[in-house]
Amino acid sequence: MKYVCPCGYVYDEDLGDIENGVAPGTKFEDIDESWACPICGLGKDAFEVE
Repeated sequence: MKYVCPCGYVYDEDLGDIENGVAPGTKFEDIDESWACPICGLGKDAFEVE
């Protein structure tokens, strides 16, 4: 599944966010609440399902 930040960044569960410590295959709901968009810094609550 993919989640989109208002800035346009897409979090893809299949790819994760390796640069920020999120392994490929990590479900969005399992990412630590302190994680933020690597582009604009918004929190998980700003993302919407694509």
